Amino acid sequence: MAEAKGQETNVCVNRKARHDYLIEETYEAGLVLTGSEVKSLRAGRANLKDSHARITRGEAFLVGTHISPYGPAVHTGHEPTRARKLLLHRRELARLIGKVKERGLTLVPLRLYFKGPYAKVELALARGKRQYDKRAAIREKDVKREMARALSDRRARER
Repeated sequence: MAEAKGQETNVCVNRKARHDYLIEETYEAGLVLTGSEVKSLRAGRANLKDSHARITRGEAFLVGTHISPYGPAVHTGHEPTRARKLLLHRRELARLIGKVKERGLTLVPLRLYFKGPYAKVELALARGKRQYDKRAAIREKDVKREMARALSDRRARER
């Protein structure tokens, strides 16, 4: 099955990141993976739940991402939660290093996906939300849902 050059297929999405963090900027980074990791990702067996990116000695790594072992590659498999190197342009990496050190921001993965034949991760430069910010966001979402429900009920009665 050949994929189109720019076609994106999601492997997994970190929904909790948008709830826990205020997203300021997003970046696209490539991943350095082994063959069995790619096979597992193609099968959709990954989890970004407790993962984050860390910059060490001028290189970026994705830490805490769980990619399940690929069944047929048991002997030549991989460690599920190992740190995986991220591929970023030098200028992007320098900018991220400065922002993470200077303003106390965090690098959080938002989604893992394939862009053509390449595995990519969407990283976000994010600031942690306070508890009251989270409650306000939930309250706002509930209000919008109630308004939409009332509007749909009204339209259904008018018919």
